[in-house]
Amino acid sequence: MATSSLQERKQRELAQRRKDILKIVRKMIAKSGARDITMRKVAEESGFSNTVVYALFGDKATMITSAVDDDLIRLHKLMQAAVAMGKTALERIRLACHAYVEDGLKHPDQYFLVFMERRPAAPIETSSLTFGDPELDPYAFVCGLVAELVAEGFVAADQKQIAVVTQIVWEGMHGMTSLRVSTGDDPWIERIDAGAHLDLLLDILLLGIVQRFPGRKSAAAVKLLSGAR
Repeated sequence: MATSSLQERKQRELAQRRKDILKIVRKMIAKSGARDITMRKVAEESGFSNTVVYALFGDKATMITSAVDDDLIRLHKLMQAAVAMGKTALERIRLACHAYVEDGLKHPDQYFLVFMERRPAAPIETSSLTFGDPELDPYAFVCGLVAELVAEGFVAADQKQIAVVTQIVWEGMHGMTSLRVSTGDDPWIERIDAGAHLDLLLDILLLGIVQRFPGRKSAAAVKLLSGAR
């Protein structure tokens, strides 16, 4: 019993050390970017030894990936909750995109860190997210919504085409979010309200998708999207 309690305490201490170090990593990235970070600098800033930092994370890429995982997990939960009210796949994919963009505009610093900051790639297995699992991975979740477009007959696509459509949808919502996050209220860009902008973007994006990959209900989808606003 005593040995078990000691092990549990050590695990709690390690978990807290990870949190403390990752908090420092996020601050360092926000201040000067990911490229200037080294394991040694993180050790100095956090007050832990190089040995501790390396033992917990192994390398820089893994450490930085761990620093952004919490934001991805939070985004996934927001998107998952948003689609609950959608009655069709078209509605659900719109709701998911709204949740994505709204969260990015609400938290621009976190968004920049996760999706716009250049950083070294880490092996998939080092992430606390499960790659390809729609219950944990936000990209896989969007891929699942695209598959629902196929299942409900709005789109006809094989697995390779579903992957392509997923990339197009992701690029659309990321493009809008990243432009607004990076340029702010740039007077050189005449912008409409973000919500109206996103609705129009989704109308055009989904309209193109259902016409490029027409399913048995594509005509109904085109009619709906053409008169959606």
